[in-house]
Amino acid sequence: MRTDTEMMQLILSTAKEDKRIRAVYMNGSRTNPNADKDIFQDYDIVYVVQETESFQQDKSWIDRFGKRLYMQYPEENGEYPSNPHDCYGWLMQFTDGNRLDLHVQRIEFSQKEIKKDRLCVILLDKDGCLPQMPPPTDADFFVKQPTEKQFADTCNEFWWCLNNVGKGLWRQEIPYAQDMLALIRDELLRVLSWKAGIRTDFSCSIGKSGKYLHRFVPRQDWEDYLSTYCSAKIEECWQAAISMCYLFHKTARYVAQKLGFCYNVQEADASFHYLLHVYSLPKDAKEIYP
Repeated sequence: MRTDTEMMQLILSTAKEDKRIRAVYMNGSRTNPNADKDIFQDYDIVYVVQETESFQQDKSWIDRFGKRLYMQYPEENGEYPSNPHDCYGWLMQFTDGNRLDLHVQRIEFSQKEIKKDRLCVILLDKDGCLPQMPPPTDADFFVKQPTEKQFADTCNEFWWCLNNVGKGLWRQEIPYAQDMLALIRDELLRVLSWKAGIRTDFSCSIGKSGKYLHRFVPRQDWEDYLSTYCSAKIEECWQAAISMCYLFHKTARYVAQKLGFCYNVQEADASFHYLLHVYSLPKDAKEIYP
């Protein structure tokens, strides 16, 4: 596996030798001072260019970066909006284990885009075409303190959608039930992120999918959160849903108390007891409440 030094030398030498490339900047986890460093970190690189069309027409120029296992052209995916004239990319997984997410961007486009991401670090600027950038920070991704309305909406969404979990599991419709579990887990993660924010004066990022949450909440909360992930076995799904309820209720009460919000305990109790009632219903039940 090529080292960081080897990869960066290749990335920069390519830019220096190609007159079409006027600047280079990097973003992503490699510029994030709070991201874990490991062998799976990819290289998020942008070449600032005068035009993108020549790079698109002769795609063989990327061969210099190494032998590829597979790759993706994100701007050619019809499911997502794109603007190849201003920005075009190659996502490359190499046989040595390295991954390079490379984009070419027109100068005018880059001058606007780079200001939107405080994790950008300028590696090369031949003409001084890019603005000065402050030291990289993940502050844009810090947990934001919720309004009381946001808090109430999240709680209502969790407790309302819980009934879908119950009926899906009672019917043994596993794909549907798993989707509903994922939906309410998103609401659970949101209140846990607020707890993390409270404990750090809202100066933390829990990372994509909450992967850094364990850094900022008590160990028991993290372990309880992990217990909400389950297999497709019915009983495991029920227990995951019940665990979610206990953790959500505890966390929502904490957030409400710390931020001076009202928490609808009556709604929470009613929803949770309805779930437990559905859990107890026999499979041949003819009525929800006989």
